[in-house]
Amino acid sequence: MTVSATAVPTGFQRAAVSPAAARIESIDLLRGVIIMLMALDHSHDFFGDLTSNAVDLTTTTAALFFTRWITHICAPVFFLLTGTGAYLMGRRMTKTALARFLVTRGLWLIFLELVVMRFALQFNFDYQTTIITVLWALGWAMIVLAGLIWLPTWAIAAISLVMIAGHNVLDGIAPSSLGALAPVWNVLHVPGIVLSMNHHVVFVAYVLIPWVAVTALGYVLGQTYEWSAESRKRLQLAIGLVLVAGFVVLRLVNGYGDPSPWSPQKNGMWTIMSFLNTTKYPPSLLFLLMTLGPAVLLLRLFENGVPVVLHPALIFGKVPLFFYVLHFYLIHLLAVGASWLRYGEMKEMFQSPDLAHFPFSQPPGWAAPGLPLVYGVWIFVVVALYPLCRWYAGLRRRRTEWWLSYL
Repeated sequence: MTVSATAVPTGFQRAAVSPAAARIESIDLLRGVIIMLMALDHSHDFFGDLTSNAVDLTTTTAALFFTRWITHICAPVFFLLTGTGAYLMGRRMTKTALARFLVTRGLWLIFLELVVMRFALQFNFDYQTTIITVLWALGWAMIVLAGLIWLPTWAIAAISLVMIAGHNVLDGIAPSSLGALAPVWNVLHVPGIVLSMNHHVVFVAYVLIPWVAVTALGYVLGQTYEWSAESRKRLQLAIGLVLVAGFVVLRLVNGYGDPSPWSPQKNGMWTIMSFLNTTKYPPSLLFLLMTLGPAVLLLRLFENGVPVVLHPALIFGKVPLFFYVLHFYLIHLLAVGASWLRYGEMKEMFQSPDLAHFPFSQPPGWAAPGLPLVYGVWIFVVVALYPLCRWYAGLRRRRTEWWLSYL
């Protein structure tokens, strides 16, 4: 798709939604904001204290909790907008061509996860410890979506809603109870080890059932971009408010929707933290309501235009996979340099850790500076990658080679 963006004296840019070949700037902006937040989470992975679980209320701090919590919105938005982008792309091609693209793109993302991103995390190819994360699940979600697009819209929506609303019913099924099929259940619903042999461990963190459903709902949402802007904005506002209200009500009931109930804590702040501390692995119904509600409201807000202050996010949102791949390599390289400057050695940066110390075994005192260093690394990474992302966004705008759609 080409980019249509015209500056106006007020400092805002109107979202381009009418031309079939134009990018939807509200979508790019939301994606860009989210991917910038994602870089904060990954900066913490390499420079934070991984001995303290950010969402464990017995060990965390409020600053650490909310640093982690604000990034929870990232994965749901990626999956939702993947489906939306698939629908928008389908407006320019036949359904057969779209299905073929989704399958090939999905396989490409799985390859990136298992090879390119695995190396980015550990800087080795020994595969002693492999944690399968977001690109894996995105890849499979696209492959499944290639089949779902042949169904009527109502059927896609119904299947997705049932999977999202009902998958917590399955929480009581332990993989161990399925015998030889346990790894299949780890892939579908319960994060866990799918392979452990000869000092090699493969752990699936992003399961498929809820994430596939979020992607399919994004495809349904994409069809609203055939509507008038005002009709779409009214629906986005309604959906966002319903999801947020649904989260609050269900969470207050403290029954169905998340395996971890909230409870009163030592003061109001910590009680709020308990209330917001929903389960991401796998994403519970309440986790998805908590994150997708605000995401849809942001999408509605961004329909009003792109503030100048958020223009860098718009650039990142046009080349999200490019940013995603590069930022992991940059953060890891910064960690290598920090290790050399601080300890005079870098061996931990190239070794496979155990699952409890992923992505690397931190040297003693590694995270002593705390969150200020994490935020400093995050800001540096975002600023450093902006020129490259701007160049690549321009390249994609000017060129039409097929391979540019794969990064």
